[in-house]
Order: sequence, then structure tokens, then C-alpha cells
Amino acid sequence: MGKQLQGQVALVTGSSTGIGAAVARALAEAGAAVIINYHSDKSKGDAEEILEEIKSAGGDGFVHQCDISKEEEVLNMFSAILSRYGTLDIAVTNAGIQQDAPFLEMTLEQWNAVIGTNLTGQFLCAREAAKEFKRRGVDGSRSKAAGKIICMSSVHEVIPWAGHVNYAASKGGVKLLMQSMAQELAPYKIRVNSLAPGAIKTRINKDAWDTPEDEKKLLELIPYGRIGAPEDIAKAAVWLASDESDYVTGTTLFIDGGMTLYPGFADNG
Repeated sequence: MGKQLQGQVALVTGSSTGIGAAVARALAEAGAAVIINYHSDKSKGDAEEILEEIKSAGGDGFVHQCDISKEEEVLNMFSAILSRYGTLDIAVTNAGIQQDAPFLEMTLEQWNAVIGTNLTGQFLCAREAAKEFKRRGVDGSRSKAAGKIICMSSVHEVIPWAGHVNYAASKGGVKLLMQSMAQELAPYKIRVNSLAPGAIKTRINKDAWDTPEDEKKLLELIPYGRIGAPEDIAKAAVWLASDESDYVTGTTLFIDGGMTLYPGFADNG
């Protein structure tokens, strides 16, 4: 991977583990300084390990604790970024959670927790990033765009998911949040896109793939015949953050091995 992001600064929320950690590593490998956001003290050690990996490979960055569902904490995080680097070029709004329950048993607390992180958190971080991108404008020595926002969505922005209505609703919301932001921000040369992972081997969905029986059942939903890795998402994030994708905005890139092709209809239904 080249240094197509050399000299740029990237924020990756929820980047102490899983997809976020892979994205942080990949952006750093491409030359960006990376802010590794983590939610709480129990994730601090993981975040510091990612930073150490990045620095050992010659990269730069810092870790910052922030609950992205809380506006004051988001504002403090952006203040720390601007104090350290002066500006920001890339915001990957990756942080997300699941709190699953049957619809009739789901509590308001479970609903609010997921919507707060997965949707409101993306809104808050994207808003603050866009303010900085508009303030600075295009700096051709950095990028053709004034800034790049990459929202983390899911195949469940289009696939209903019984038993997970809060999660599916949050990702459906991300779809139109991203598209509406892209429409509004394009005149400022701010690009906004989404990545929509399918089944990826991370902690959040370990119970879906951690035994041969579970994996076999999951593979029935994936025409390409394998479960994805966090690095599959990370490579796409680098592309969307780079000038290689300068004419791409308002798009969801599905990285799902064909899950959204509705494989149940492969044999004529």
C-alpha cells in the first residue's frame, strides 16, 4: 500500500478493536496521522496497543477517550485534535454497538443506547469534521477534497433484521444521513460516503461464526463463500479517503461477499 494519505490527519471512532482498529492501521500505513478513539477505560489498553503498532511502523497519532453519543465529549475530542495537528482531513465514523432483543421485549434503554451511538454519534462527529473541512477549504498539498467523511453502515441499511430493530434502524438512518450530508456538503468539496460491511469476523458478531456449525450456517448467506476480515473494510476505507476516489460521493460501498444479492433466490427462489 502506498503513501496516498501522506501528511493528512484522520480520526477513526471506535478504533480500539475490530474493523475500526484495522481501518486505523491501514490509514496510518497510507501515511495519515491517526486519532484512535475508544469508548471507556476497559478499551484503553487495546487503543494504546494499536497506537504502539502504528508508531513502531513509523506512523503518528494519539489515543482519545470519548463517548461519541455525548456532544460535550465529541467537542472536547475535536478540540484535542485541532490543538495537536491544527486541522483534520478524514473522519471515519465507525463506532457502533448492538443491544439485541425481540421487538416486543426491547427496552427504551436498549433502543436509545444503539441509536445514540450508531446514529447520533455519527451525526455529531461528522458535523464537527465538516465544520473544520469547510473552515480550511481545499488545500491542494493535502488532497483534492476539503475533507472526507466515511460513515460505517451495514448490509442492514437495506436488509431487515428481526430481533435487531434498533441496530437495523440505526443503519437505515446512517444511509440517509450520509446521502443528505453528501448532497449538502458537496459544494464545499467535502466528500461523504459509507462502507457497509456484511459478515466480518469481529468480537461483536463472534457468536455467529465461532464454531464450524455457526460458520457453515452463516456461509449460506454469502455467495462468495467466505466470511470477511476487518482488513477487507480497511482497504476500502483507504480508497475512499484518497484522491483515487475523488469523484465518489453519496455512495454506499457494500463489502459483503454478495450478501445483499439475496442468495436465497439463487435457484429461482
